[in-house]
Amino acid sequence: MREKIAHMPLREPPLNAVRAFVAAARHQSFTRAAVELHVTHSAVSRQIKSLEECLGVALFERRIRQVALTAEGQQFFAEAGPAIAQIHAAARALQAQGPARAVRINVRPSFAVRWLIPRLPSFVERYPEIEPQVVTSTVMPEQAAGSFDIAVRRGLEGWPPSIEVRPFLEDEVLVVGAPALFKTHPLADLRALASHVQLSARTRKEDWDAWKKHVGAPRARPAGRLQFDHLHFVLQAAVDGLGIALAPTSLVAHDLASGRLQSPLPSLRMALNRYYYGLAPDAAPEAAHVAQWFEEMMALGPQGAMTLAGP
Repeated sequence: MREKIAHMPLREPPLNAVRAFVAAARHQSFTRAAVELHVTHSAVSRQIKSLEECLGVALFERRIRQVALTAEGQQFFAEAGPAIAQIHAAARALQAQGPARAVRINVRPSFAVRWLIPRLPSFVERYPEIEPQVVTSTVMPEQAAGSFDIAVRRGLEGWPPSIEVRPFLEDEVLVVGAPALFKTHPLADLRALASHVQLSARTRKEDWDAWKKHVGAPRARPAGRLQFDHLHFVLQAAVDGLGIALAPTSLVAHDLASGRLQSPLPSLRMALNRYYYGLAPDAAPEAAHVAQWFEEMMALGPQGAMTLAGP
């Protein structure tokens, strides 16, 4: 039965409310719509409530932890969804005619090579009018010499007080190596660790000892040790079969998905500090799109994000 809501005087529905409705209808979730629009769950709920009051009908059935479109909601979504998409397409066509607007993204080199760059095609495809400029640095944002619009780092230390820091990726380390290496030197259990060369980064040389203690590995000398300046060199050495590495899951999803690396002990993991991102106080308006894209990548998870980005 059609549920009636008290009518207000006839007026054009607010575009922001229609946009919130279309996102919620597409996801069948106010929470996922909030992530897409980079607003709070309550903001989406208020926008849809105001739209229902404007139209005089209920667009969603509110259930415990989920929502479903009413018949009126399905009818409105069938018309409003393509209309919103057409508005976005028209805006992007005009924006594409102007000069590209740059957003400076400040990240550590390993994060740039192993997480950001493999996923950037999905961002560029969606926002062709925005030019992402990847700036790498090993220092914390408060010490960064150059300006940036948005930065990503592990942990909450080293951020300027002027930046609002938001949670980003959770992370763990696990053992990885080249498939060819494990064919000749299997690593089926912790006792076999001693037969392998251990790769490590100068800035993370304590990881092996911490991981072995965490998983209860025997205290045995490895077949050899190789140390590199940066983690992305360590991971490249692992791809090339020089030894085994302790790799953050955030940085090896692409390599694991493509088969360049394997994890012979996938259940033996150790938690790392999570990543956070922050927008500079004077960030370009386009940086909000990068932040929204970060949220969507985080919601997809490592494997889902790599599927979206392609092989």
